Amino acid sequence: MSTGLSLVLFPVALGIVMLGLGLTLTVADFRRVVAYPRAVIVSLVCQMLVLPAICLGLVLAADLRPELAVGMLLLAASPGGSTASLYSHLFKGNVALNVTLTAINSVLALFTLPLVVNLSVAAFMGSDSSLGLQFDKVIQVFALVLIPIVIGMAVRRRRPGFAARMQRPVKILSVVVLAVVITGAVLGVKDEFAATIGAVGLVALLFNLLSLGIGYAAPRLLRVGHRDSVASSFEIGVHNATLAITIALSPALLDNTDIAMPAAIYGILMFFTAAAFGLVAARRGSAAAEPTRPSATTV
Repeated sequence: MSTGLSLVLFPVALGIVMLGLGLTLTVADFRRVVAYPRAVIVSLVCQMLVLPAICLGLVLAADLRPELAVGMLLLAASPGGSTASLYSHLFKGNVALNVTLTAINSVLALFTLPLVVNLSVAAFMGSDSSLGLQFDKVIQVFALVLIPIVIGMAVRRRRPGFAARMQRPVKILSVVVLAVVITGAVLGVKDEFAATIGAVGLVALLFNLLSLGIGYAAPRLLRVGHRDSVASSFEIGVHNATLAITIALSPALLDNTDIAMPAAIYGILMFFTAAAFGLVAARRGSAAAEPTRPSATTV
């Protein structure tokens, strides 16, 4: 795929995904944090602090080469997305909590993601590396993520019926555009992709499984309800690989194929692992036979 074409298509793909997310959000989703304070706090601590630390440990233990190490940490810093809400819906999690966590995580990631990327680039590739997200690139990421979300939220507020009708077409379009872009990129470097699977595949799989497990276990240890814990698990365990791939491959940002590989591999694996985890969680929920009642996560 040519540089000029990817320069246009990668931001467009991410913009469509973020627009679709915005069509599902309202201001109330940000305010809803008061309804689930314990679940939100636990999930955010896991997302922002625990998972990057675990990812760093896996990267060091596997002795990944620098670009792949940066790619894994970029993935760890990426928030959850609409796919997390879909899995939560399928396996009886609290979807309202997912929407709230996605909204908050997407905003926080605008600040934490560049920090994690720049620290990992400096640590693994040297402070003199030309890679990284300097201020101008941070502004581009901010625009790519926040502006489409705000547009989507504005459309939903002014035209709720239209926004509801457009959610499914926009979601399908985002998948199609992303598939075309990523397929073109992978085909262009298919030899490198095949070689990278062996190097980083196990690390990506372990990170995914640990993210799902911690996302469920940590809230449960703090007496968060089963449905809220399932929502937290998918929010933490299903990272926005689209965002990580776009930042890594976009010529205006990192423009590095190797950095994109962990997110690309993770994006394939997590569909299967999340489904398997969801089945286990659903059986656990049925066995517990939790009565239908308002969430008990308020403090």
